[in-house]
Formats: sequence, C-alpha cells, structure tokens
Amino acid sequence: MDDVSKPNEEMPETADEEVKDETLEESKSEPEEETEETSEEIEDEKAEEPEAQKAEEKSQEEPKKEEKTKKIEARKEAKKEEPKKKDDHRPDFKYIVRIANTDINGEKTLIHGLTSIKGIGMHMSVLVADTTGLDRRIKIGDLTDAQIDKIKETLDNLKDKAPGWMLNHRKDYETGKNIHLIGTDIDMRLRDEINIMKKIRSYRGVRHERGLRVRGQRTRTHGRKGLALGVSRKTAQAAAKAAKSDENKKE
Repeated sequence: MDDVSKPNEEMPETADEEVKDETLEESKSEPEEETEETSEEIEDEKAEEPEAQKAEEKSQEEPKKEEKTKKIEARKEAKKEEPKKKDDHRPDFKYIVRIANTDINGEKTLIHGLTSIKGIGMHMSVLVADTTGLDRRIKIGDLTDAQIDKIKETLDNLKDKAPGWMLNHRKDYETGKNIHLIGTDIDMRLRDEINIMKKIRSYRGVRHERGLRVRGQRTRTHGRKGLALGVSRKTAQAAAKAAKSDENKKE
C-alpha cells in the first residue's frame, strides 16, 4: 500500500511543475514584446532629448545675448552723454610756451617740458628748475612771464651755473672753454667743426669726406653703400682674370 500511495502523491507535483513552466514561458514571451516596444520608445525619447536640450540652451542663451547687447549699448550711450573733462586751468593758462626757439606744450610739467628743447636732458632740466627756484612738477602753462624770463636767463648762462661734466661741448676749438649748446647752435657748431677737420686733412676729416666710419667701426661687413659690394667686386675680378688667362692661351 505504501508503494502505491507514493506515485499518486508525486503526480500532482509534476503537473504543478508543468503549469509553472508554461507560466514562465508565457511571462518570458510577454516581456520580450514589451522590451521591443519600450526600446523603441526609449530611442525616440533619446532622440527627442538632445533636441529639447538644444532648444532649452538656445532659449537660455538668447536672453544672455540680449543682456550683453543692452549693456554695450548702455555703455556707448553713457560715453556719449559724459561731458569731456575740463582741465582746471587758470584763465591766463598758456597752452604753448616758446623757449629757446622751441614750442613747448603747456600741459607738460616743467622738468619734462624743458627736455623738448634740443640739448636739454632730464638732469639739466632738473638743474634749471632748482636754480630758478620753481617747482619741478608745475605745468609750464601756469608759469608767469617773469618765471619764463628766469628760465631763459638760466639757459643762456648754463656754462656758469652747471658743472663742467654736465656740459655738452667741452674744450671748444676756438676758445678752449667748456660751453653748453642749445637748439640750432648744436647743428651749426657740428657742421663748422667737421669742415675744419676736412680743411686740416685730419684722419677724421678724410673719413667724413669719404663717407666712411669715423670712430673705428668695422667696414668690411656693414656700413656698405651704393651698388658696388665687396663680394660682387671679387667675383668680377676673378672673371676678368679668367678672361685674360684664356686670351693669353689663345695667343
């Protein structure tokens, strides 16, 4: 009896297993169809997402660009509306001051304005300002006529008021004294002294006549002028020698 009961009990289990297998197969078949549908939907969504993102980015960028353009336009209008800054000058301010036959901008300070005169550097302009007792930073346009006359007097007598090492023309050819030249006097004196060197036929004078370097510079590799160059001259000489040798051989 025991043996007969056992197989009867096992039968329903197999049936249950078959039912389970069928349900699993159905469940497996159903998600495959769903997955196919969902994958298509996901792909459509992915394709739509970048377009939506681009549209959002564009929508965000447009107001930013508009703000930038508005700011730029506002700045331009503000610059146009801003009144030009007027310098606080006195009514008798001189915009151009003439000293030593040179026009000096009145907006410049004293020490910087005097350097526009040929022959006056920063050291000399500081010395002129200190000897006249004027402020170094005062603008030349604010100077009075009396102060300008003081500056002219000091410039005319620099050889007496400046030390010898600051003068630009020491041991003059005619007088042997140390003097300081300003403006057009520099060019005039330079031209006269070059002519004197040419007349006495000194080495420097001859070099000036020939248009060569005067102070011992090299002339082989630089300072060449005109069409005739050292290299081309050598080649011409070599060609002439070769032609002469050919003529001699023929004879």
